[in-house]
Amino acid sequence: MKLTFTEKKLQASDALRDYAERKIGKLDKFFKPDAEANVTFSVEHGRHVFELTVQSDGVFYRATESTSNMYASIDATVYQIERQIRKNKTRLEKHLRTGGIDFEPDGELPIDEEDLEEPEFKVVRNKHFPIKPMSVEEAILQMNLLNHEFYMFRDQNDGERIAVVYKRNKGGYGLIAEE
Repeated sequence: MKLTFTEKKLQASDALRDYAERKIGKLDKFFKPDAEANVTFSVEHGRHVFELTVQSDGVFYRATESTSNMYASIDATVYQIERQIRKNKTRLEKHLRTGGIDFEPDGELPIDEEDLEEPEFKVVRNKHFPIKPMSVEEAILQMNLLNHEFYMFRDQNDGERIAVVYKRNKGGYGLIAEE
C-alpha cells in the first residue's frame, strides 16, 4: 500500500511515522497492492487528530480519531477502518467486483465570516470526478464508508440517471433522482 503523510500544526517524529506505517500495514491483507492511503497528523484544540483515507478499486474508506495521545488516535482509527470492512464484508466483496466512483474526499469546507456578509455566492472549491453506475445500496455503502451526509451517483437500476442518496435527520436514507 502506498502511504502519503500530511502534517498540520504538528511535526511527526520518525517513531510516530513508523508506528503509523506498522499499524496501517495490518490493513494490507484487505487491499490490493495498488491501494493508496492518505494519512494526516494534526493537533486541534490540544487534541491529537489522526485521519486515514484508503482508496482501493474506486472505493474509499475513511476514519478519523481525536484523543489526547497520537498513538491512541492511530490505534482507534485503524480499528475503525477494520470494523467498516468487517461490517460490510459481503457488500464490499460484491461492490469491489463491479467498481465504483473515483474521487478524492476531503473534510469540511472552511467558513469565513466575510463570506457570510457578501451578497453574492462564492464558490470556494470545485471537484470533478467520473460518476460510474451503481445501485442505490452501493451508493449508501460508499456514503457510509466516507462518512458523508450525501452521495451522488448514476443509478444503474433506473436508466443510469443521476441520483443522490442522503442521510435523513430522523433516521433512514433519502433518494433524490433526476426526472
